[in-house]
Amino acid sequence: MAQLMTEKLSLGEITRREVEKYVGHTHGAVMYSLFDDKQQRYGVVIIPEADSERPAYVAVMARIVGSYIVIDEDGTLDKPLYQALMVNAGIPRDQIVLAYKGEKLPHIH
Repeated sequence: MAQLMTEKLSLGEITRREVEKYVGHTHGAVMYSLFDDKQQRYGVVIIPEADSERPAYVAVMARIVGSYIVIDEDGTLDKPLYQALMVNAGIPRDQIVLAYKGEKLPHIH
Protein backbone atom coordinates (compact mmCIF):
# COMPACT_ATOMS: atom_id res chain seq x y z
CA MET A 1 0.00 0.00 0.00
CA ALA A 2 1.37 3.42 -0.94
CA GLN A 3 2.16 5.70 1.94
CA LEU A 4 0.50 9.13 1.80
CA MET A 5 2.77 12.16 1.59
CA THR A 6 2.48 14.21 4.75
CA GLU A 7 4.73 17.09 3.75
CA LYS A 8 3.46 19.99 1.67
CA LEU A 9 5.52 20.62 -1.45
CA SER A 10 6.33 24.12 -2.70
CA LEU A 11 5.23 25.25 -6.16
CA GLY A 12 8.84 24.90 -7.27
CA GLU A 13 9.07 21.32 -6.02
CA ILE A 14 5.76 20.43 -7.66
CA THR A 15 6.75 22.04 -10.95
CA ARG A 16 10.17 20.38 -10.95
CA ARG A 17 8.57 16.99 -10.29
CA GLU A 18 6.05 17.35 -13.12
CA VAL A 19 8.57 18.76 -15.63
CA GLU A 20 11.01 15.96 -14.82
CA LYS A 21 8.42 13.44 -16.05
CA TYR A 22 8.94 14.78 -19.58
CA VAL A 23 12.55 13.57 -19.69
CA GLY A 24 12.84 10.26 -21.47
CA HIS A 25 13.98 8.59 -24.63
CA THR A 26 12.84 9.69 -28.03
CA HIS A 27 13.75 8.41 -31.45
CA GLY A 28 16.74 10.26 -32.90
CA ALA A 29 17.31 12.63 -29.98
CA VAL A 30 18.36 12.92 -26.36
CA MET A 31 16.27 14.78 -23.78
CA TYR A 32 17.90 16.68 -20.92
CA SER A 33 16.40 18.34 -17.88
CA LEU A 34 17.38 21.93 -17.11
CA PHE A 35 16.61 22.77 -13.49
CA ASP A 36 17.53 25.89 -11.53
CA ASP A 37 16.00 25.51 -8.07
CA LYS A 38 17.45 28.81 -6.84
CA GLN A 39 15.69 30.83 -9.56
CA GLN A 40 12.82 28.32 -9.78
CA ARG A 41 13.10 27.58 -13.49
CA TYR A 42 12.45 24.10 -14.86
CA GLY A 43 12.69 22.77 -18.38
CA VAL A 44 13.45 19.96 -20.78
CA VAL A 45 15.52 20.44 -23.92
CA ILE A 46 15.68 18.02 -26.84
CA ILE A 47 19.01 17.60 -28.64
CA PRO A 48 18.70 15.75 -31.97
CA GLU A 49 21.36 13.27 -33.04
CA ALA A 50 24.37 14.66 -34.91
CA ASP A 51 23.05 13.74 -38.37
CA SER A 52 19.75 15.57 -37.87
CA GLU A 53 19.09 18.88 -39.57
CA ARG A 54 16.73 19.98 -36.82
CA PRO A 55 18.28 22.24 -34.14
CA ALA A 56 17.94 21.66 -30.41
CA TYR A 57 14.67 22.91 -28.96
CA VAL A 58 12.84 23.35 -25.68
CA ALA A 59 10.10 20.79 -25.06
CA VAL A 60 8.74 22.38 -21.86
CA MET A 61 9.85 25.36 -19.77
CA ALA A 62 8.21 26.71 -16.62
CA ARG A 63 9.07 29.12 -13.81
CA ILE A 64 7.61 30.25 -10.54
CA VAL A 65 6.57 33.89 -10.13
CA GLY A 66 5.06 34.60 -6.73
CA SER A 67 2.19 32.16 -6.31
CA TYR A 68 1.92 31.39 -10.04
CA ILE A 69 3.42 28.78 -12.33
CA VAL A 70 4.29 30.44 -15.63
CA ILE A 71 4.69 28.03 -18.53
CA ASP A 72 6.88 29.75 -21.12
CA GLU A 73 7.00 26.84 -23.58
CA ASP A 74 5.11 23.62 -24.06
CA GLY A 75 5.85 21.79 -27.28
CA THR A 76 4.18 18.57 -26.19
CA LEU A 77 1.37 17.30 -28.36
CA ASP A 78 -0.40 14.78 -26.17
CA LYS A 79 0.24 15.75 -22.54
CA PRO A 80 0.35 19.49 -21.86
CA LEU A 81 2.22 20.52 -18.72
CA TYR A 82 -0.67 22.62 -17.40
CA GLN A 83 -2.92 19.54 -17.44
CA ALA A 84 -0.29 17.46 -15.63
CA LEU A 85 -0.01 20.17 -12.96
CA MET A 86 -3.78 20.25 -12.51
CA VAL A 87 -4.40 16.48 -12.56
CA ASN A 88 -1.28 15.16 -10.80
CA ALA A 89 -0.66 17.99 -8.34
CA GLY A 90 -4.06 19.65 -7.89
CA ILE A 91 -2.85 23.09 -8.99
CA PRO A 92 -5.87 25.27 -9.89
CA ARG A 93 -5.96 26.49 -13.50
CA ASP A 94 -6.12 30.13 -12.34
CA GLN A 95 -2.69 29.67 -10.72
CA ILE A 96 -1.14 28.61 -14.05
CA VAL A 97 -0.18 31.17 -16.71
CA LEU A 98 0.26 29.92 -20.27
CA ALA A 99 2.74 32.54 -21.45
CA TYR A 100 3.38 30.58 -24.67
CA LYS A 101 -0.30 31.17 -25.54
CA GLY A 102 -0.16 34.89 -24.74
CA GLU A 103 -1.58 34.79 -21.21
CA LYS A 104 -0.23 37.45 -18.86
CA LEU A 105 0.49 37.35 -15.15
CA PRO A 106 -2.11 39.20 -13.09
CA HIS A 107 -0.86 42.34 -11.39
CA ILE A 108 1.14 41.17 -8.38
CA HIS A 109 1.31 43.50 -5.38
